[in-house]
Amino acid sequence: MLLAGLVSALTLSIAAPAAADEVGLDEYDFKISGLVELADEPLSDVLLVVEGGGFRVEVESGEDGRWAVGVPEKGEFTVTLDENTLPEGIAVIDPELEQPNVRTITVGQSGSAVANFFIGQGERNTVSLFDQVIERIFNGLNFGLLLALAAIGLSLVFGTTGLSNFAHAELVTFGGLMTLLFGSIMGLPIWIAIPIALVLSAGFGYVNDSALWKPLRKRGVGLIPMMIVSIGLSLAVRYTYQLFFGGDPQQLPGATDPSLSIGVFGLSWVDVGSMAVSVIVLLGVAYFLLRTRIGKATRAVSDNPSLAAASGIDVDRVIRIVWVMAGALAGLAGVLWAYFRPGVSWDMGFQILLLTFAAVTLGGLGTAFGALVGSLIVGLFVELSTLIIPSDMKYVGALVILILVLLVRPQGILGRKERIG
Repeated sequence: MLLAGLVSALTLSIAAPAAADEVGLDEYDFKISGLVELADEPLSDVLLVVEGGGFRVEVESGEDGRWAVGVPEKGEFTVTLDENTLPEGIAVIDPELEQPNVRTITVGQSGSAVANFFIGQGERNTVSLFDQVIERIFNGLNFGLLLALAAIGLSLVFGTTGLSNFAHAELVTFGGLMTLLFGSIMGLPIWIAIPIALVLSAGFGYVNDSALWKPLRKRGVGLIPMMIVSIGLSLAVRYTYQLFFGGDPQQLPGATDPSLSIGVFGLSWVDVGSMAVSVIVLLGVAYFLLRTRIGKATRAVSDNPSLAAASGIDVDRVIRIVWVMAGALAGLAGVLWAYFRPGVSWDMGFQILLLTFAAVTLGGLGTAFGALVGSLIVGLFVELSTLIIPSDMKYVGALVILILVLLVRPQGILGRKERIG
């Protein structure tokens, strides 16, 4: 019995999970580690959050003040020390840093990086609930506006062709990657790189339609097979991006420059500029759809392609223009998304693809203004929900809202009822 007890204890010790101060070291090849000390004395049970490139993990410092986490890739990460887990009256102090409890580090060729926190006596940095709500409202509006740029293009394509284009995410990624190519790799000024990226994005949308979707429409291919083709196209293009640009997230010029902060609700001049550009472009899209002949033709094709063709509208020309618009809008969304995250990666568009579809469905399928309304709702809910639920679940909450709204109004907020069958 004694021998059995020893064997059982040994088995349990081997099968026990890793200590809270070491997370994911066996799962990933790259590592971030550090030390938390107070006057040369280690601090234990201090919570730290490591984030970067869509990855997020929490870890607590051990009895010796040390901690370590495994990360899936090289690149830039932020390590945030939760000051609420420090002893009373203790705070992270560093007069040279605007946020002393946050470290931005890069996992490079060595495969590891270090983020240490040396704590002192002082007042703890706290943010009131009101300030948190206001900050998240601005972030939600910013996110919702850039999401609307991608969602409107997706909605226009669906409205005019009936295609649920899962490769739309790669149009978003294309804009970010082209800006990275011309702005960072080739060294052009960012105000030149972005227009070049947008022109190329519009051209990429044109190539998508003329080389693939128009021939499939001419052959009478059904919408379900075309949707499956879009999924395959998405996978092929996405991994082509990874082949040429690598898997490491990279930053656009000025994306992480602390000097651009305006000190109001956590906003920077980049955020303000992003929101202003989004509003101007969305107003331009609204004017195009409501006041121009091509815009009215686009709405006519979206309502009834056969009747529009019988009325003398060149449906193929309208669809071609819609694809060019969708490419340009998605490319702009990719640029703004790269600054909002921040960072450019080979799968950045795929990370918001479900939210884009959720915004289109929530607002009403095929309606550009519905996509705008749905995007703003999704963006605000995603950011405000982090006041209640963990931040890594905020996208799930947006999809729950989508389900609840569709249970009450199946056609979406601005969609119209249609007979089925």
